[in-house]
Amino acid sequence: MRVAVVGHVEWIDLAVVERVPLAGEIVHALEWSQDPAGGGAVAAVQLARLAGDCLFLTALGDDELGHRAKRELEGLGVRVEAAWRAEPQRRAFVHVDANAERTITVIGDRMGPRGDDDLPWGELEGVDALYFTAGDAAAVRRARSARTLVATVRAIDSLAAAAVELDMVVASANDAGEQYEAGAIEPPPRLVARTDGAAGGSLEDAAGLTSHWEAPPLPGPAVDSYGAGDCFAAGLTYGLGEGRSPAEALTLGARCGAACVTGRGPYAGQLSRAD
Repeated sequence: MRVAVVGHVEWIDLAVVERVPLAGEIVHALEWSQDPAGGGAVAAVQLARLAGDCLFLTALGDDELGHRAKRELEGLGVRVEAAWRAEPQRRAFVHVDANAERTITVIGDRMGPRGDDDLPWGELEGVDALYFTAGDAAAVRRARSARTLVATVRAIDSLAAAAVELDMVVASANDAGEQYEAGAIEPPPRLVARTDGAAGGSLEDAAGLTSHWEAPPLPGPAVDSYGAGDCFAAGLTYGLGEGRSPAEALTLGARCGAACVTGRGPYAGQLSRAD
């Protein structure tokens, strides 16, 4: 299978704490780490582990962290093609508490590729599965050359402006920043998946018919929820591109999300093709 991601990267500093500090408090990290992450990067690594490799079209800050992010993602098996921006690499600080819940502070604007960036857009033609997390409307239209196109609702402005049919939009049942309302994108996406954490989620088709899926049990102790949603989306995208039914693809995505929770950081618990 040929898989790809068009999207963004956040350089994260992750600190494990007993609890997120209250206003005015100081807490001490029990563990800490640094990684190139964010929705686009995490999904690209997960897709690479399922498919064997993944093409990632992105935009990065032309600074030390941006170039380091590219090198480290390539070390994780992703082919990174980047448009370099004359601004600092977007960063994020992540607290992970004793309940494995993550709390994120983002620093800087989301950087996605533009359709007029000098990137190998032609290689997206006929890609089996592509996940879109960030970029302008022209980038969405270029991404539509993939056989299967899945996108996060966080890119709603670009998705709406592109006016192309998406195979699926991934939204949230609860997160205010990830809601999808009917009519927000025209033509409407064929399917909308709304995640609901441990309760699973719902799937709605263009006719408004809704079904539900159950979240699988975790394959081990809960360690860190950072990146679980991105791994879910990547597994779902892979399943659709592989020709599975939406229900089967959602099951694979849910397995990927659950596995991610059992590892520290976004990559340690990810499912591989062998899994």
